[in-house]
Amino acid sequence: MIKYVIKRIFYLIPVIIGVSFIVFSLLYITPGDPARNALGPSASEQAVKQLRVEMGLEDPFIQQYSRYLKNLVTKFDLGKSYITKSPVTKEVMSRASATFRLAVLAITFAVILGIPIGIISAIKQYSFFDNITMIFALIGISMPVFWLGLLLIMLFSVKLGWLPSSGFTTAKQMILPAIALGSQSVSVITRMTRSSMLEVIRMDYIRTARAKGQREKKVIWRHALGNALIPIITIIGIQFGQLMGGALMTEVIFSIPGIGRLMVDSIKMRDAPMVLGCVLFVAITFSIVNLIVDLLYTFVDPRIKTKYV
Repeated sequence: MIKYVIKRIFYLIPVIIGVSFIVFSLLYITPGDPARNALGPSASEQAVKQLRVEMGLEDPFIQQYSRYLKNLVTKFDLGKSYITKSPVTKEVMSRASATFRLAVLAITFAVILGIPIGIISAIKQYSFFDNITMIFALIGISMPVFWLGLLLIMLFSVKLGWLPSSGFTTAKQMILPAIALGSQSVSVITRMTRSSMLEVIRMDYIRTARAKGQREKKVIWRHALGNALIPIITIIGIQFGQLMGGALMTEVIFSIPGIGRLMVDSIKMRDAPMVLGCVLFVAITFSIVNLIVDLLYTFVDPRIKTKYV
């Protein structure tokens, strides 16, 4: 098990290098001048050019990327922001807690709703409840997060005045962002739970358990759900990783000071070190979540444990 974890951690190295190279390349060819953005439109061309030299922006692409990668690998240094001059690591970590809390609330909302609804839909296949559920699940998957967020603000903040439309410090401020971000995950988890449960409840051992006179509730929750959990856990892990990266629009709409909003502001200013720091944080978080999901398999199904030993 320990060897497997160490091996998966080493797999992060090519992920970090690949992600950093792609993002660095895209930022390099993107129009705009970080030095001009840092000094403002009224700065002289000489001052802008001098700052570009100090920032190393006049160097060739390979030299710039090699310098960045060397500092990242040898010193774990993400550099300093072109605009604020503050360390990227410090800025990213100060924003990470808000994004992490938002993603946890969203996935909790999705799990609490998605799994029970999916189970009931599977038990009552083709019923009115099942059909309505699948229609709403399809709508939820298709609905853009930013559009749902604006609708929630218009209804619960502007019209009814029940909940605030911005901020992320109080419990009331967390409700609308969590619902907006977690709505698609509710639909995905519901559909996966229904599909996995339908496959399991048709198995012979489920019919045997019913034939032995066991209560239907025990058959469903212990025998059926227990064996249907692996694909459900997989999709929950994937959704949580996507929520960490997909919180961007939600944070912008609800004015949440998280990684997503920091990334948007940094892209506007072509602040390459800050954008790279945000993307690498999301990529590493996604990889760690996948590792945790793989380890959870061993608790759900002990037969899988032999693969890691």
